[in-house]
Amino acid sequence: LLFDHLADLTAVDWYQKKTPRFEVVYNLYSIRYKQFLRIKAQVPEEDPRITSVSSIWKVANWFEREVYDMFGIVFEGHPDLRRLLMPEDWEGFPLRKDYPLFLEPEKEWSGFKELKEKARRLAPYDWYQRVPGEPLTGQVKEEVSQEGEGHGTSA
Repeated sequence: LLFDHLADLTAVDWYQKKTPRFEVVYNLYSIRYKQFLRIKAQVPEEDPRITSVSSIWKVANWFEREVYDMFGIVFEGHPDLRRLLMPEDWEGFPLRKDYPLFLEPEKEWSGFKELKEKARRLAPYDWYQRVPGEPLTGQVKEEVSQEGEGHGTSA
């Protein structure tokens, strides 16, 4: 069928709703035949592993790293499976349904205080400042003459 384009690869956590708990979802496209195909592969909770497809579709390299980082699903045969979005020393997988929303202070990520301090030092952005050559941002204030001439209004 010549599905030569991997449009997306993601995962679903069916925590306490379905067994097996995880699904890896592949969204494929055939450029020649203009056809989409979605494949769902079930992955067990006890040993969340599946074979990497990065040797077939190069773009899977980043997709698989993202799924590993967020869900903890290991892609066997991946050339460089490491965290992509979270810091290397982050514990846990944030998109799992059982991931704690709030951590005890002693379990917070060690780099959090440093990151908060860097954010405080950032200069506030002036959304109403006009930068020459760039589109207007923020609230646009319109100036209309009393007579309304030349501004699309009738007197």
